Amino acid sequence: MNLQRVARTWWPLAFSWLLMGAELPALSAVVARLPDPRINLAAYGGVVFPLALIIESPIIMLLAASTALSKDTASYRKIWKFMMIAGASLTALHILIAWTPLYYVVVEGILGAPKAIVEPARIGLKIMLPWTWTIAYRRFNQGVMIRFGHSRSVGAGTVVRLAAGLTVLFVGLAIGTLPGIVVATTAVAAGVTSEAIFAGRVVRPVLRNELAAAPPVEPPLTYNAFFAFYIPLVLTALLGLIAQPIGSAALSRMPEPISSLAVWPVVTGLVFMVRGLGIAFNEVVVALLDEEDARPALRRFTLILIAGTSAALFLLAATPLSDFWFATVSALPPDLAALAGIAIWFALPLPALSTLQSWFQGQLLHARRTRGITESVVIFLVVIAVILTAGVLWGGMIGLYVGMVAMVLSMAAQTAWLGLRAARLDRDGAK
Repeated sequence: MNLQRVARTWWPLAFSWLLMGAELPALSAVVARLPDPRINLAAYGGVVFPLALIIESPIIMLLAASTALSKDTASYRKIWKFMMIAGASLTALHILIAWTPLYYVVVEGILGAPKAIVEPARIGLKIMLPWTWTIAYRRFNQGVMIRFGHSRSVGAGTVVRLAAGLTVLFVGLAIGTLPGIVVATTAVAAGVTSEAIFAGRVVRPVLRNELAAAPPVEPPLTYNAFFAFYIPLVLTALLGLIAQPIGSAALSRMPEPISSLAVWPVVTGLVFMVRGLGIAFNEVVVALLDEEDARPALRRFTLILIAGTSAALFLLAATPLSDFWFATVSALPPDLAALAGIAIWFALPLPALSTLQSWFQGQLLHARRTRGITESVVIFLVVIAVILTAGVLWGGMIGLYVGMVAMVLSMAAQTAWLGLRAARLDRDGAK
């Protein structure tokens, strides 16, 4: 295997992640130009998005699971059944939270969200109802595409998603009077639904031709084997995403809570666009490690990706591009743009950490040693919770900055643990 082979598999996935990463900055830029931008940005970034992520956490790792396990028709059918049951169950949970008094228990009692954003956020959460089931369906089918060498279709699906979302955003911007939270969440719901429909259509030839012709896996995949593989991934996703509402709750209790909650999605959205290039590498490692001489090429590509993504974020932080992005593109008021311009410097290590995590985690997924991934996320959660708690008790720094420091240090601890677990694979003889 050579670097060209790795790059051919990686770039469509990276393109897909880049486009997905562009979604949040686009949302923020439009909401910032609609009435009450501070309130609506805070409602989306501080309540709606974290809660939606928590609800979907049991299915967020379906992409990795489907890529690793959808090797024959029988395996595909078992995972499909799980996906449908999980999607329906989690959608029911979404309804329970958004439409019953449980919402106030979660948002006011647990998150401690500022009063001004509680009701706008509830409207947005209701609109986001299609989110979980459509993402489960899409990620499951995308895993099959990646498994059989059709990663370009994943990128095409993201183009469909972004086009649908941007259409809604531009209509909302043209109207100009709709609440930003309504425009943003409608755009997200339209985007994920469109991408799911697209994924369901383009996967059909793969199922009919390549999956159907694949030899049966020996031994056959059983539900016991699937859950032994998948449950640690679910715990990983759940524990990792718990950091979102923990972060929102902490920022709500530190200095300048509404400003911090409003700027948080803008900064993390920009950083995620760069980090996504490294996150996309996870499925590449899982898919290619079976091939001859894969490790040296994948290791070299890891180093190239670390250097490239780190340099890209540094240029964004150190040049006038930062002011242009936050003040002009994102349309933040001057005080919020200044907060964002400082916060971006704290995030500089994140692209390198994301790439390293994909390299280590991909090896563990390929070897079906998913317990180490769960352990790493527990470490991440403990570190971020300790730092955020210390920030709340201290009360001497703006919550936005404390949140960025907590994110970097907790991801560094998580990456170190993943590295130790991946190194153990060679000692244990896992290939």
